[in-house]
Amino acid sequence: MSNQHYEPTFDSLGSHPCPEWFRDAKLGIWSHWGPQSVPMFGDWYARNMYIQGRPQNLYHVRHYGHPSTFGYKDVCALWKAERFEPEELMSLYTKAGARYFVGQAMHHDHFFAYDSALNRFNSVRIGPQKDICRLWADAARNEGLPFGLTEHLGATFSWWRTNKWHDTHGPYAGVPYDGSDPVYADIYLDNQEHAGDVGNLDLTPWYTTNTTFRDYWLAVMKELIDRFKPDLLYSDGALPFGAGDPHRPGPDSSPPGNEAFRHGLAAVAHLYNTSVATHGENRAVYNQKDRRPEIHRVGVLDVEKSQLPGISDEPWQTDTCIGNWFYDVKREYKRPGHIIEMLIDIVSKNGTMLLNVLQRPDGSIDEDARWILNELSSWFEVHGEAIHGTRPWDLFGEGPSSVVLDGFKEDQVSWVESDIRFTRKQDTIYAFLMGRPQRNAAVIRSIPPSTYVAGVRLLGSGGCDFTQAHGMLCVELPAKMPTPYTPVLAITTMEK
Repeated sequence: MSNQHYEPTFDSLGSHPCPEWFRDAKLGIWSHWGPQSVPMFGDWYARNMYIQGRPQNLYHVRHYGHPSTFGYKDVCALWKAERFEPEELMSLYTKAGARYFVGQAMHHDHFFAYDSALNRFNSVRIGPQKDICRLWADAARNEGLPFGLTEHLGATFSWWRTNKWHDTHGPYAGVPYDGSDPVYADIYLDNQEHAGDVGNLDLTPWYTTNTTFRDYWLAVMKELIDRFKPDLLYSDGALPFGAGDPHRPGPDSSPPGNEAFRHGLAAVAHLYNTSVATHGENRAVYNQKDRRPEIHRVGVLDVEKSQLPGISDEPWQTDTCIGNWFYDVKREYKRPGHIIEMLIDIVSKNGTMLLNVLQRPDGSIDEDARWILNELSSWFEVHGEAIHGTRPWDLFGEGPSSVVLDGFKEDQVSWVESDIRFTRKQDTIYAFLMGRPQRNAAVIRSIPPSTYVAGVRLLGSGGCDFTQAHGMLCVELPAKMPTPYTPVLAITTMEK
């Protein structure tokens, strides 16, 4: 066993190497699923159902009743997960190219998807009466996939202050919502200090200074790590409990101090040390979203629903979804080609995609989600070698088009014929033809004259005739591509 030991400091945790399994994986599937899926009305339902006039509040009042009498605790009791088949889903995810799987331990709603000794508001005692995380963990590991968990608890104490509010007009004006009922104080939290004025939607400060809650958060993280020994732990936001909005953290010139992040650093150290004790080395990954190098070096940076502009020296992750974060009957899904193009661009920059595949409240996936997974399976069956186990090449791409790096925008790019993205594996360069050639030829301008091209294959088709001259590689292509989505050239090289 290793004598490696991590201390809860930036210097100690920043010395950890990123595990090779994560560098190789490139695609993970995430189950962002819980009782907020029950209304099938999208993300942040537990917060917005208590904000008078919001669409989710209007739906709740008219479908379930007023939140003073039918609150979020009652929504949770409706979550049954009666068609949840984790083994069948995990097989689909692996075929679709996933090389790790991540479940959601809890969202901001303080509902835990496992048998917790610290919170009775959990899936074994309420609703499904199943340890969802344990079922996910067993299915993932039986499939040979690293298993991770996401925690969204850090912001809960202030995020969920709306359950202490009341209507300001109408028949229930002034009647407190059920979050004010002392019988449920352990579920809805004693967060009156953050309640503020009814209707004040200022989202700052996200991270509470309440020491009791911070200690509780750390105890929960240790419980998760001890019970599941996750290969990945993701915090939804910046490393707790430093500062700022965990959903939109950004660069900050002020250097972080260990004391401000004491609880977060302790959790990461426990994660890594548990992995060392289990495997003889650290194989665990920690994700958070603060881009300051001093902070994100304790783990792998996560960029929510966006990307980095170029190749990063260190691996990073994008978390995104096929539709909304929780199941939403109103939201259209991304098309398979869009997902594949996003993945390629991310991987070309040393990134990895964690893709949320939506589940209905009963645990099943709908026909559209299944079709997306099947289309990904068909593409990966032909092109997986250009994704899994690869590393960035000298350049991430060539051509005029690029993704828009603006907040949470994920619009599909209008690629043109000269747009190409690259990965590499040993002496092979993989060239992804993003714009789908309109003629039966591809022209690549980035391979230097000092690199000799020994052969070119179109994945799924076979060898291609080519010429290398004047700083360009010209490749003849067949009239029909192997799949409806991005084709890939495998270019075997050697130095002259």
